[in-house]
Amino acid sequence: MRALRDIIGQVLDAIWAHKLRSFLTMFGIAWGVGSLLLLIGLGEGFRSGQRRQMATLGNDVIFLAGGNIPAVPSQHTGMRPYHVTLSDAEAMRQLPSVRAVTAVVENETIQQVSQYATTGGTVKGIDTYYPNIRTLPIAEGRMIDANDLRDRRHVVVLGQKTAQLLFSGRPALGEWILLNGSRFQVVGVAEKTGRGNNNGVNQSAYIPLTVMMEMFAIKGENLPQDAVSGIQYQPRVHGDNELAVADVHRLIAQRHGFDWHSKDAFDEWDSIKSQQMVDRIFDAMDVFLGSVGVVTLALGAVGIVNIMLVAVTERTREIGLRKALGATNRSVELQFLLEGLFLTGISGLIGISGAALLMYALQSAIGHNMEGFDPPRLVPWSAALAIGALTASGVIAGLVPASKAARLEPVEALRRE
Repeated sequence: MRALRDIIGQVLDAIWAHKLRSFLTMFGIAWGVGSLLLLIGLGEGFRSGQRRQMATLGNDVIFLAGGNIPAVPSQHTGMRPYHVTLSDAEAMRQLPSVRAVTAVVENETIQQVSQYATTGGTVKGIDTYYPNIRTLPIAEGRMIDANDLRDRRHVVVLGQKTAQLLFSGRPALGEWILLNGSRFQVVGVAEKTGRGNNNGVNQSAYIPLTVMMEMFAIKGENLPQDAVSGIQYQPRVHGDNELAVADVHRLIAQRHGFDWHSKDAFDEWDSIKSQQMVDRIFDAMDVFLGSVGVVTLALGAVGIVNIMLVAVTERTREIGLRKALGATNRSVELQFLLEGLFLTGISGLIGISGAALLMYALQSAIGHNMEGFDPPRLVPWSAALAIGALTASGVIAGLVPASKAARLEPVEALRRE
């Protein structure tokens, strides 16, 4: 134990004797480690923010609207439009690959009036399946229920922003508003969803789908009586969209009389595919940034090896004297190995601590108010990668010079100037 303490003391003395050289070496490694962790932390912040933003829409949601059918397959001339319908949604519920389906009718031209203010926004006709597919938490009151749909009740659920605009901070629950002159009672107020100034969802009002189709139906020529703005659905298996999408395409094509292989005939947005693409992009970024970080650490290790070899050359007489006084090859080797590990270890800890402090400062400054972006955070696997690479670098940086130092013969070492 005493011998180990002596060796550690000699390591610290050797580092202190070359303060500037040691500082520059440690600074380079600390900078590389900190940059690696910060870059990966920023990438994970974007990934997390995108996932959070997608979650405000709902999980595993696929949006399907009407499209245009080519008169001749694979041609874009003589296109004829079609609309998805309420009966399409009902048929989709029978598909074994589909978990949940909801039909929605939207109208952005309906004037919303309370006794205090007038505003605009989107009015949506929804059914009881909607809250199971889309994210719409209720802050006060209740959601549209089956009795509202069956009895065609004039009730409305307000988004958080809509309630604020119509009632200016006053209680909205139980009050009445006018939708294009028709009275609707407020039975619920939704919580705010999303962050920042994106109020598309928050500035909405929700009424029973049966009332929406009766009072504010979609207008146009040759429209089916039960035409809806869109159908939203989820696959039966979480995250497995391909089978559900193929089954839905076959069904819709069969019901509207066109070839389901005609991809241009479908107007849809697959949030699952979008999320998978975003994840692949950030996975590639993580691999790239991790590789750059490892290369940076490897270059730092080469620098330490070089410096330690110089140290061996400078301390040749010291090594010879120690070996002449009885120092073993193992003790000499251990001293230089510990010196390399100490340099890499301390500089690595400084880099990790510096990156963690900077990320904490960014979290405090930015908060969680940016749409699609979360503050950077220390990613455990990147810290483990940095520590592993530092350990390997320290061992390599210490072993090569240590091996050279241990092979010196005392007499030969003492003869060198």
